[in-house]
Amino acid sequence: MDLLHQYSDGDDPDSPSQNPSSPPRLLAGRSAAPKVDDTMLALTVTSSSSAALSRPIDPTQHLVGFNPSYDQLWAPIQGPAHPFAKDGIAQGMRNHKLGFVEDASIEPFLFDEQYNTFHKFGYAADPAANNFVGDLDALRDNNAVSVYNIPRHEHKKRRIEAKEKKKSDENTGDDDDNNDEEENQNPASEAWITKNKKSPWAGKKEGLQGELTEEQQKYAEEYAKKKGEEKSGFGGEKVEVVKDKSTFHGKEEKDYQGRSWIAPPKDAKASNDHCYMPKRLIHTWSGHTKGVSAIRFFPKYGHLILSAGMDTKIKIWDVFNSGKCMRTYMGHSKAVRDICFSNDGTKFLSAGYDKNIKYWDTETGQVISTFATGKIPYVVKLNPDEDKQNVLLAGMSDKKIVQWDMNTGQITQEYDQHLGAVNTITFVDNNRRFVTSSDDKSLRVWEFGIPVVIKYISEPHMHSMPSISLHPNANWLAAQSLDNQILIYSTREKFQLNKKKRFGGHIVAGYACQVNFSPDGRFVMSGDGEGKCWFWDWKTCKVYRTLKCHEGVCIGCEWHPLEQSKVATCGWDGMIKYWD
Repeated sequence: MDLLHQYSDGDDPDSPSQNPSSPPRLLAGRSAAPKVDDTMLALTVTSSSSAALSRPIDPTQHLVGFNPSYDQLWAPIQGPAHPFAKDGIAQGMRNHKLGFVEDASIEPFLFDEQYNTFHKFGYAADPAANNFVGDLDALRDNNAVSVYNIPRHEHKKRRIEAKEKKKSDENTGDDDDNNDEEENQNPASEAWITKNKKSPWAGKKEGLQGELTEEQQKYAEEYAKKKGEEKSGFGGEKVEVVKDKSTFHGKEEKDYQGRSWIAPPKDAKASNDHCYMPKRLIHTWSGHTKGVSAIRFFPKYGHLILSAGMDTKIKIWDVFNSGKCMRTYMGHSKAVRDICFSNDGTKFLSAGYDKNIKYWDTETGQVISTFATGKIPYVVKLNPDEDKQNVLLAGMSDKKIVQWDMNTGQITQEYDQHLGAVNTITFVDNNRRFVTSSDDKSLRVWEFGIPVVIKYISEPHMHSMPSISLHPNANWLAAQSLDNQILIYSTREKFQLNKKKRFGGHIVAGYACQVNFSPDGRFVMSGDGEGKCWFWDWKTCKVYRTLKCHEGVCIGCEWHPLEQSKVATCGWDGMIKYWD
């Protein structure tokens, strides 16, 4: 304690007795560990961390063990020269034959602005710094404007200058006329040479041709005749103009009661609503000298069947009684492509490869009217509404659907959204809409009378659909797809593909084989490329029966509207066969 008192009695000004407000001083503790100089260690740690933070990140590195700064992320790749590369850049780092090119963050518009400014005025903004490069005198004269931000008054000034320059050029031109006349008179001047220079062909226009000589006229007539024959032919073939005519083959056109030969029998009606599968051939109609392209039963009754032949003729056959050809219609000069009855069957349409659509009177065989656009009609349809039986729709080879009013003969509408020849026209939704298919592998739905597509169906897996038929309940469409299957689409608002119903097994690729339904909707049928007629069950989608009908292609098939077990087929062998 005495020792402590001695310390406190000292004259130290920092002592508590001298300076009562200062805290007591603590003595430093003693350590038994040896003293180590850590200056170098601290420098090493600092330099390594600063180097890690300053060096650029290797793009081939998949894992970064620290948070890199923005400067590091955008720093250019540097480092020692690569041992195997002349310019010191590894092969993996190259994106150009001269090395590594970094992407510049500059908008294309800004680049074009500076590029065009430099080529026009000689200066441009330096993207690396906030200054300009190039002709600085021009920069000061133009007040540093670019080609895209010239002031409006400058535009006006330049237009005025251009006008003044044009006027001055015209005035100087008037003054120079006198000098030019003197030069034109001087044969040694360039102006005289330019004015009197003649081309090698100049002399040919001097003597204009008068009247042709007899020999020249004869040659011109022969040449024109030859050209006309080539144009009228199809592939160089000579085409004869066919006069519309018709031949009746029956006994008499009116019976003893004065009824027409096309009048349906009064006792013709369906015995029941259930359809049965045909099993055997009961009749064959043979009269076409070439293949038959389409057949149509007489509407509602089916007592007559109309056939379109590739021999340019259309024939109508008796079904119920004699089974013979009743009338032949001759008016097309080439194969007939499609036929369509009116609702009452008294008239029908035919479309031929001679680019004509003819409207026939079924009973008399007279052509009521002819329609043509200069293109081949692939399908013809009359509007099924009773009050619109004068409206004709035709799908043409030039991608259009043309609508005629047959009373006036005028084209009233054109639907031209397809990208290929139109193959089918099918009315749906109480005839307010119609669906068309085309060689462009798409289906398009149209509102009748409005040439705007309301539904466009096209998928990468879709094929062309050359035949479409409406189900008797009007809720479904069956489309013959050229990938050897029949697809079913809904006729409701969305026109969706029914993925659960697909009918396959037949070979139709390359042929426009007709697809059809039985009147009760229980069976689907189609011809195929091997001459068979296929029948499927609508509910199960299974093949019910196949009939070998024709030699070659079975192109068309129709179920009789009244007799539930009878089916007619036609083929490219020229035969029409009736099955029961």
